[in-house]
Amino acid sequence: MNKQVTRRPKKQDLRKERRDEQIRREAERKRAEKRRRITIISVIVAVLVVAGAIVTYVIYANSQPQSSAQQIVNPNYPPVDNVYCDKQEQTAFHIHAHLTMYINGQALPLPAQIGIASDQSCLYWLHTHDTTGVIHIEAPANHSFTLGNFLDEWSNQFSTLGYPPQLDQTGWQVYVNGKPYNG
Repeated sequence: MNKQVTRRPKKQDLRKERRDEQIRREAERKRAEKRRRITIISVIVAVLVVAGAIVTYVIYANSQPQSSAQQIVNPNYPPVDNVYCDKQEQTAFHIHAHLTMYINGQALPLPAQIGIASDQSCLYWLHTHDTTGVIHIEAPANHSFTLGNFLDEWSNQFSTLGYPPQLDQTGWQVYVNGKPYNG
C-alpha cells in the first residue's frame, strides 16, 4: 500500500506564504494607487488644456479688430459720418431708440429699411426694419451716435425712402421724452 502522507505546513512556510501574500497585496495597492494618480493627473491636465483653449479663444476673438468696421463692403454704401455698412448686424453694442417725428404738426412715420442696402449686402450700424419708429443701433463697439448721424445716413444714402426736405432747414425743435432738447 502506498499511502501518501499529508503534512501540515510548517510555521515557517505559513509565515512565508503570509509575507508573500502581503507583498502581493501591497504591490497591487501601489499599482491601483498609481492608476488613480495617473487618472487624476490626466483629468486635471485635460481640464487645464480645455480651459486654456477657451481663454485663448476669448482673448483672441476680443482682441481682433472688427475688420468689417474698417472695410467698405459695398461701394454703393460708403460710410456716412464714420458709420459703416457691414455684412452682418453687429452685437458688441446693441441698443434701440425710438423716434417719432412731427413736421408742421403732422406725424411722419419713419420708413422701414433705412440703413439696409437694397440688395441686402450690408446694414449700417443705425437702421430700421419696419415703420414702428425703432432705430436699431448695432455697432462693433460702444459709441455715442446722434440723431444727426441717422438723418445724414437717411438723406445721403436712403433719400428715396421719403426723406423730408424740411429736415434740411434750420430752426426746428427737438424733444426728448416730451421735453425740449437743445444740443
